[in-house]
Amino acid sequence: MKTRALVMTGIMALTVMASTQVAHAQDALVVNIPFEFIAGNTTMPAGEYSIKVSGPQGTLLIINRTSASASVLMTTNPAAASEPQAASKLVFNQYGNRYFLSQIWREGNANGRQLQKSSREQETAQVAKLQDQMQVILVASLPPNHR
Repeated sequence: MKTRALVMTGIMALTVMASTQVAHAQDALVVNIPFEFIAGNTTMPAGEYSIKVSGPQGTLLIINRTSASASVLMTTNPAAASEPQAASKLVFNQYGNRYFLSQIWREGNANGRQLQKSSREQETAQVAKLQDQMQVILVASLPPNHR
């Protein structure tokens, strides 16, 4: 009898935790990226993407191309701004004609997600030291059915 009560309590606790995580899940952002870019070590083609941060700590970034032909799953780190963002956006580091996804920010939030620089980006940055490094910012939006 005690075992059954413990099992039921455990199941209820897991159910509450799972529903809490679902409540914390954010709607995906949609953005049209007009250039080929690199996320982690994966080269992604230009196109429309759905971007979603998930996981218990918001540490996993899932990038799904709406055509489902390209996607990547990676770990991110927290980032903080001094004030809430005016718009949802993706920030890319640009070295010559190469673009590396760097940060993701949601409108109205001072907390974002930062991607760690991959070895590929570090190498590209070393070679590009003679050139100016630039950042490119693309505004993202919620899909029409979530507005």
